[in-house]
Amino acid sequence: MTSKYRAAVLGSPIAHSLSPDLHRAAFAALGLDGWRYDRFEVDEAGLPGFLAGLDEAEWAGLSLTMPLKRAIIPLLDEVSATARSVDAVNTVVFTADGRRTGDNTDVPGLVNALRERGITEVPAAAVLGAGATASSALAALAQVCTGEVTVYVRSAERAREMAELGERLGVAVRTADWERGAEALERPLTVSTTPVGATDVFAGSLPTAPGALFDVLYHPWPTALAAACAERGSTVLGGLDLLVHQAVLQSEAFTGRAPGPLAAMREAGEKALAGR
Repeated sequence: MTSKYRAAVLGSPIAHSLSPDLHRAAFAALGLDGWRYDRFEVDEAGLPGFLAGLDEAEWAGLSLTMPLKRAIIPLLDEVSATARSVDAVNTVVFTADGRRTGDNTDVPGLVNALRERGITEVPAAAVLGAGATASSALAALAQVCTGEVTVYVRSAERAREMAELGERLGVAVRTADWERGAEALERPLTVSTTPVGATDVFAGSLPTAPGALFDVLYHPWPTALAAACAERGSTVLGGLDLLVHQAVLQSEAFTGRAPGPLAAMREAGEKALAGR
């Protein structure tokens, strides 16, 4: 029986994180009464010192959010192929033999969230934005989209980065100007990866029958774009869908218990959001 019983989410800022609500609900559902899940404000400069101070015999793993997903990589013993493909680790597991292993559950979490809503394959797709989450979205679309992915970006540099990532992932990527972002919804599936308010401008100029939208924001919800798509009958997924599905995979990695308690974790997330 393992002595490991601790996990936490690290990042900066971190006070808004729903991860403690989700993972504590998972521990309760799994009957892991002695397990703890905390949150710690940690920036890139403080990350090596934080890790050095851990008693890894007690720690099962860590969840990582911005700005640590790339900074953690040099501090690990092993990194999964998925995490390498997007240069981002959001999950660290401390193994019984003392190794630190890194993975990315955002990519399969996004795929699993789409699958839950019946979206398993599309002939074309779009991504709004070109940051770290857009990289995970593109890696997920590599498993879902059989044709071209159009990425709407603000700069030539971002366009080049996404095209290069698509080449590494085996995805046909076409880039387009951000101002034309409303056209994204002409595709069967669009993943919006932008900050709050960034896509509001597109809500009033959507096609008559927009495709499915996966908007990775969860607060405030719905976004103007998500609401406009829902009014037109589109399938709409939100950030809580992604957060819960990626957290289920983290829970399985931390506890060794699968399948993770999806329903209990989703309920906890909905309850926490309703209280904000």
